[in-house]
Amino acid sequence: MPQPSNKPSNKLSKLLRRTPLAWFNLTYERRRLLTSLAAVSFAVLLMFLFRGFENALYDSQVQLIKLLNGDVILASTLKTNMFVPEQIARRRLYQAEAFAGVEAAYPLYTTTAYWKNPETRRIRPLRVLAFNLKDPVLPLPGITDSLPLLQMPRTAVLDQRSRPEVGSSATGTLTEINEQQIKIVGSFALGTDFASGNGNVVMSDQNFLRYFGNLGADQDSRDLTTVDLGLLKLAPGQSPELLAEALRQALPKDVKVMTKAELVQQELAYWRNNTSIGFVFSLLATMSFVVGIILVYQILYTDVSDHWAEYATLKAIGYSNLYLLGVVMQQALILGVMGFIPGCLASAGLYQLTANATGLLMQMTQTRVINLFVATLAMCLISGAIAVRKVQSSDPAEVFGL
Repeated sequence: MPQPSNKPSNKLSKLLRRTPLAWFNLTYERRRLLTSLAAVSFAVLLMFLFRGFENALYDSQVQLIKLLNGDVILASTLKTNMFVPEQIARRRLYQAEAFAGVEAAYPLYTTTAYWKNPETRRIRPLRVLAFNLKDPVLPLPGITDSLPLLQMPRTAVLDQRSRPEVGSSATGTLTEINEQQIKIVGSFALGTDFASGNGNVVMSDQNFLRYFGNLGADQDSRDLTTVDLGLLKLAPGQSPELLAEALRQALPKDVKVMTKAELVQQELAYWRNNTSIGFVFSLLATMSFVVGIILVYQILYTDVSDHWAEYATLKAIGYSNLYLLGVVMQQALILGVMGFIPGCLASAGLYQLTANATGLLMQMTQTRVINLFVATLAMCLISGAIAVRKVQSSDPAEVFGL
């Protein structure tokens, strides 16, 4: 007499393989599906926002450095980051310019000034960037177009990505900087960071002297004999690393010589290692990942509980725990993919709103989207692996009362 097999029949096995069981489990109740997708999208949105703020912190801090027209940078050894107001003697640039391989040396002057909103008359701090207009220090559209007008006394171009509290950047606007009249003759797009405060304003070195050359006894007046950064433009084919090393050996020790990439890394290292801001956003992004795991686990565990009898039936007719794990994992992946799309779209909108409101560089790059998509799938798979334990530990005899 043939013994009954504990494996499913070939006909039933083929039927189940053709039936998208995971899809039907998720979609048989549309309201529950929408609620589940909303939960996953919320977790994705949190991860995008916290990771976006962390990236914006770092990206915004180095965006000015990356735009500066120099291959090797000279700075004071006391200048550990961009907002430290330490200068070097301008003659150091002349000494560096004498080296073979250096085509030109450009001085850059920076300071913080108080800008009056032309509409509200309120005062906001801005970062001032000044240089000789003959030097292509910051070749941005809006700056290069306004060079003839910037030669006029008491003129400047305003960063149009400054915070809204700064006021209008319309050409021809008259306002005040450090309680002295100034005229806006153009605008450019850069953006804010923690060093610039509310935004940036660019002027000629001669206007820099007019506004900051005689500030009074209680303030440090500036002149053109000291510079905040020296930019060295190298000849084509010249190695920035080799020339920087040669300059380190030759120049006095009051000067720090860095390639542009090294200056970027110094700035990033400062904000990562000496402030708590990066740690806070990393912690929040991690917590949003954990919250997502909990949310998806609750969704899948509820679904498994509702279909416990059906899963037990499949086990009774011979389907293995591995097969049932595959069904739950498919549901987790479907939730991850479908929930990621609206979460990503909503995040893109919030990125734009945040960038407009703060001037920070909120970038949703392809690499970052892919990384968070992988994190979303991992989040859902972890939740599925935890939720499926109820099925794997169940005894079909308990379900049928045997």
